[in-house]
Amino acid sequence: MTVTVLDTTGTQLYEQADHLRAAGPATRVEMPAGLVAWSVTRGEVVTRLLVDPRVSKDARKTWPGYRPFAIPWLAAWVDVISMFTTDGDDHLRLKNLVGRAFTARRIEAMGTAVEAIVTRLLDQMETHGPGARIDLRTAFSYPVPTGVICDLFGVPEEQRPQMLDVIDSVLDSSADDDRATEIRDAMYRAMHTLMAYKRDQPGEDLTSVLLDTQQSGGDRLSEDELVSTLILMIGAGSETAVSLINHAVVELAEHPDQLTAVLADPKRWDDVIEETLRKHPPIMHLPLRYANDDIDLGENLTIRKGDLILIGFGAHGRDPDVNPAPDQFDIDREDRRHLAFGYGIHFCLGAALARLEARIALPALFERFPRLRLATRPSELQPQSSFIGNDYLSVPVELTPDMA
Repeated sequence: MTVTVLDTTGTQLYEQADHLRAAGPATRVEMPAGLVAWSVTRGEVVTRLLVDPRVSKDARKTWPGYRPFAIPWLAAWVDVISMFTTDGDDHLRLKNLVGRAFTARRIEAMGTAVEAIVTRLLDQMETHGPGARIDLRTAFSYPVPTGVICDLFGVPEEQRPQMLDVIDSVLDSSADDDRATEIRDAMYRAMHTLMAYKRDQPGEDLTSVLLDTQQSGGDRLSEDELVSTLILMIGAGSETAVSLINHAVVELAEHPDQLTAVLADPKRWDDVIEETLRKHPPIMHLPLRYANDDIDLGENLTIRKGDLILIGFGAHGRDPDVNPAPDQFDIDREDRRHLAFGYGIHFCLGAALARLEARIALPALFERFPRLRLATRPSELQPQSSFIGNDYLSVPVELTPDMA
């Protein structure tokens, strides 16, 4: 059977998903380190498998021959022990423990903090003067979510550069084994450094809350579970929103009629956010799932027990059978569907925070700079080197605030 090598440069992310979807309900792909999995990119098959009890997230129980930390690039996706990599009772226990810290009420209360960060960054951008050319990712879309998540988890200023550098690096699927090993080790080192600091200087932040959960009586997080949870929450809590803001700005700059419509009716920012998540999902493929029994997908194709499965979360929203004309950006789209934040029991706890950040950041940006425009063609924007994440390395823009 044909095995397609996954593109790790990010330049063929959408095209390759279309190719894989056309090839069948599941297609064999080769990931870094020679791992072969079934790629699932058809919307209907994706949603079916995400709630199928024959599909597991726990490599320790369902991946034959699995050896923890044997493949460096998998560390953040497979080797961690968190609600992200567990099933059943284990998943419920960990999700409940983390949920005590990551409540909807706590997230809603972050609105004021997000507004403060957004205002400070826009003030800094305005000092460049009318017509200035800057990298929006560096100046705005990256520091908004990363500042929020570092504040939320109490990461001290001196630890932030290392923390954010390693979180960014985890998504680089083009790294060789030596580099992937460096990234893995730096990732764990950064989390242990944060935990040691917070044990010595606890606060009201989520790291301190999780540490208290670990140390309290009764059901609690183990040391591995705590580290793994920090990797999951700090990583997922920042990268997703960065991509969302970047892609939304690019699309609105290219569709001034839709920008005009949303500026005239601010309630429509939700349509901008959801259409951006659909067309430009922050995560395209998410490693990794495992078949704990044979799964007949029809069309003479069966995923065998023990096989690896790579779910195309982002491919779902770009499936023409799910959303007609998927390459068109249209805030008026009816019956829009996407799985940018997952589906089923593993739905992302940070979805509400990412949406909150975008809902505050995007209107504020275009209110301050209503004539902002791209300083390059969209086709010339350089993508992140990843088959997992979906973002630009930079977004050069010209600031043209309305001075009237």
